[in-house]
Amino acid sequence: MIHGSCLCGAVKFQLTSEPSVMGTCHCSRCRKAGASTVVFVKKDDVVWLDGKDRVVTYQPEPPYKYGRCFCDTCGTSFGEILADADSFPIAANALDTPFDLKVQFHESVSEKPHWYEICDDAPQSSGHPS
Repeated sequence: MIHGSCLCGAVKFQLTSEPSVMGTCHCSRCRKAGASTVVFVKKDDVVWLDGKDRVVTYQPEPPYKYGRCFCDTCGTSFGEILADADSFPIAANALDTPFDLKVQFHESVSEKPHWYEICDDAPQSSGHPS
């Protein structure tokens, strides 16, 4: 079991199995949302323990299509944890239990701030990989 929560503790959940993939997006939207490094999970693996009703979604204007979920009290980002898809990304920073994945890709590196240096050998793409 992998446990996850927000900063204030109002939102708690667990994953019944490890995420399948972990990657980092360097676009300005993901950085500002506090969800640059994400893990991909299956919807059926997310078990809500407390505070699901405290998670709200920011739905952006087109052309952006992915909503951003966060705690309505402390603002901790959860990526797309309320998505209806079978699999979706959630913010790795919301997970409390250690897991074995390492970053497997970097996307939107063309938007990476000059002060950040990528220090691993994971594949990089200038935009979103196809």
